[in-house]
Amino acid sequence: MIRQTALANGVRIVTESTPSRVVSVGIWVQVGARDEHDLTNGCSHFVEHMLFKGTRRRSAQQIAREFDVMGGTANAFTAAEATCYHATVLAERLPQLVDLLSDMVLNSAFVPEEVEHEREVILQEIAMVEDTPDDLVHDLFNRQFWGRHPMGNPVLGPPRVIGALLPGHVRDFHRRHYQPARIIIAAAGQVEHRQFCDLCRQGWEQGPAVGKSGHLQASSDFSRRPPESSKFSRQIIPRDLEQTHLVLGVRAPAENAPERYALHLLNTVLGGNMSSRLFQEIREKRGLAYAVFSYVNAHSDCGTLAVYLGIDPRAANEALAVVGQEVRRLGRQPLSDEELAEARDYARAVILLAEENMESRMHRLARNLITHGRPLPLEEILTSLAQVTAEDIRQLAATLFTAPLSATALGPLAEDDDTALDWRALDG
Repeated sequence: MIRQTALANGVRIVTESTPSRVVSVGIWVQVGARDEHDLTNGCSHFVEHMLFKGTRRRSAQQIAREFDVMGGTANAFTAAEATCYHATVLAERLPQLVDLLSDMVLNSAFVPEEVEHEREVILQEIAMVEDTPDDLVHDLFNRQFWGRHPMGNPVLGPPRVIGALLPGHVRDFHRRHYQPARIIIAAAGQVEHRQFCDLCRQGWEQGPAVGKSGHLQASSDFSRRPPESSKFSRQIIPRDLEQTHLVLGVRAPAENAPERYALHLLNTVLGGNMSSRLFQEIREKRGLAYAVFSYVNAHSDCGTLAVYLGIDPRAANEALAVVGQEVRRLGRQPLSDEELAEARDYARAVILLAEENMESRMHRLARNLITHGRPLPLEEILTSLAQVTAEDIRQLAATLFTAPLSATALGPLAEDDDTALDWRALDG
């Protein structure tokens, strides 16, 4: 059973009670890389790190020890539009977990020495991405695709900004953006809604940090400028590597768009699994690449549909030709009944298998509340997927791929060599 409650200060709580020995809890804050500007890019992620580094009641070591003693899993992540702190533990540990997560989010100390230590950790994390081209190329594509709009901000931020942030900057970012109206607390598993709300109230309504001067006050600055357009571009970034890493993409519908179910199936058919067209044609039939897939990045008011290839530079143009051929074919010819049925079955299986995992259920609860303003019943999602027709997918593909594919290539290519990559294959 799914239930919702709004606390007096605006924090929303959503739970799903299921037969299980465990419970997964997440505190979701609607702030991310797109809420930053040139001098604060990376602050959301910096705050995420700092919330593990000590509070008024607990040191960083005590926080780590408590998570370890509870067992289970604990982690956090920052994305373009949200930051989440989550853990999955035995249900008997729920009161301790709620207290710990709440203390971290509400009462982080931002000790200057800890900020300096964590700055170095984050700079090493950025360096690790720079040394991982199959990760880096997605950031480079995103930055170029969205241009100067905040959607192009890298989550980790650039080293020059991270290096210049003072402890006060990070603390003020937390104070300004971690507002009750932006916060959702979600739980799935062995959880009773009323008791869970009572546990949350102890920190979120009665704690000294909430609603007091200068900390977690109600805010009216929660506004985001939607991107008017994406920036068509094709860039070559020379790098001394064995492979060329390619990302090709177009603008796609937002996370709550009516076409989202058709988009999900379109992505599945294009490059979303091992039987997809690109995987079969590029890897299995031609042996051109080890890694080839497509993916959707959907946000509150925009999105992208992209294809990734890690490929020998000598095979890049042949692979580009296949991608161009397949995206055009999707817009011209409806899927066969068999291909559509297989895509639906795959999507349905992914959703149902995720239901066996409490962390996945907790994520679905929170994301649906953020995106749609309500938890979407599982049957509603499955019914909507089943109603997508081959013509729906063809029309969506024809609309998306009317625009030329933007592209980023990272690898052993000369930037001024026009013959290195033949982009014409993408234009049809």
